[in-house]
Amino acid sequence: MSEKHHDISPARDPSIEEGHMAAEKQMKDIGADLYLEVRQYSREELDAERKVVLRKIDWVIMPMICMTYMIQFLDKLSLNYANAYTLTPDLGLQGQRYAWVAAIFNFGYLFWALPANYLIQRLPVAKYTGSMILVWSILLCCHVAAKNYAGILVLRFLLGMFEASISPAIMNIVSMFYTRAEQPVRMCIFLAFNGAATMIGALLGYGLGHAHSPHIKTWQLIFLVIGLVNFVWSWVFLWVMPDSPASARFLTHKQRIVAIDRIAGNMIGVKTTTFDASQALEAVLDVKVHCLMLIGLACGVINGGVSNFASSLIRGFGFSGIYATLLQLPTGAIEFVVVPLCGLAAGYFRDSRCIILGIICLPPLAGLLGIRLTPLSKRWTLVGCTWLQYIIGAPVILSWNLLTTNIAGHTKRSTANGLWFLFYAAGNIAGANIFFAKEAPRYFSALTGLCVCYGAMVVIATCLYVWMWAENKRRDRLYGVGEDETAIEDGFRNQTDGRAKHFRYAL
Repeated sequence: MSEKHHDISPARDPSIEEGHMAAEKQMKDIGADLYLEVRQYSREELDAERKVVLRKIDWVIMPMICMTYMIQFLDKLSLNYANAYTLTPDLGLQGQRYAWVAAIFNFGYLFWALPANYLIQRLPVAKYTGSMILVWSILLCCHVAAKNYAGILVLRFLLGMFEASISPAIMNIVSMFYTRAEQPVRMCIFLAFNGAATMIGALLGYGLGHAHSPHIKTWQLIFLVIGLVNFVWSWVFLWVMPDSPASARFLTHKQRIVAIDRIAGNMIGVKTTTFDASQALEAVLDVKVHCLMLIGLACGVINGGVSNFASSLIRGFGFSGIYATLLQLPTGAIEFVVVPLCGLAAGYFRDSRCIILGIICLPPLAGLLGIRLTPLSKRWTLVGCTWLQYIIGAPVILSWNLLTTNIAGHTKRSTANGLWFLFYAAGNIAGANIFFAKEAPRYFSALTGLCVCYGAMVVIATCLYVWMWAENKRRDRLYGVGEDETAIEDGFRNQTDGRAKHFRYAL
């Protein structure tokens, strides 16, 4: 069953009104004023608008997020598609040089992971994100001018740095507009657009491979086309995307109040821009954050290997460069279908996020064993096993959802998000460098490392489930049933999940 509806009664007992007024003075959340206006309406008036508001949010926010995520992932895949052509000989990327070009993106990502999350907390999130899209679109177009190994290294580092903001920004936006029960499926839908990016990128790479010009190489054309698409989209994003429900122009004032009422039950408020060092320290010491950081590291290793070496794997199975690009088309379809199904299950079945995260690691683990053990003569079986690796989006997005729903306190959440992406970037660096050229086409060291990562995620997800379940039971025993109005007000007062006694974890 889906998670329970949190009923916020607008009626107030006069005998406790003074206490509530004192509590209100502590609310520095950007949505606090609208939350206080909830009391002007009856529960029936608010509930009558909920479906209308959700529909409006879905029709504006979700398309913006999905398109942004698709073109951002297309940026990441651009190097993989360019490598199917003459990128390596043109820029002198033979041997491990290509692996370092793939990895340097993640050094930039790692460098900016924590600062990006703190900037997202302090600045208007939509304006900041739109500006980042604009910058990286220009950087991607500049790839056309790369002449050597050093030039492409600098460009990939800067691109990784400016793209470090996009995923945590989108996580922030989703938590502002959607309830706990609504988040898993919507997060999985926008991540599934990685699959759409894979399909579009494969077709784009294949199509541009037939464009021959004495003035521009095929790999340069790939970077230029994707960069220009991003440039146009950055202006659309800046114009349309609101910074919070309180500034959503597509909602009336009453609908903004309903939007705040809807997400109040998340127990984390909307956003507080003040940095709190004690919350950052709490994040660093939190066992939940440690578990999710390790999952991020494992996801990064897998993603870093697969996203940069899928073409190399498929070519090693006996397919030419142009068909190695085209054969990545089904991976996008697999991701586009499987990842949203995981989100639907996590949203429908209460407290199932950790369980689904563990289960969805098993098919790609089986695929890795297939690549390791299947004879090279059965090349279509090997290609099918490679396709299974693109399910990695499901554990990534479920771990993000565990972050957005279970970390309260805005500085704590910014720190936790930053640490997740820092470890994810480190994992991507490792993943891109465990594929040793001398081990082609099997890459036995890499396959062993990826198998260990999937196994570790299953174990960690199980441990995280048990820890949060036990903590919920302990709090119920000591403080009574939580997820009540006290928990909601704690969220608007920027209390962390560790300090808010009525906060309960979503498993």
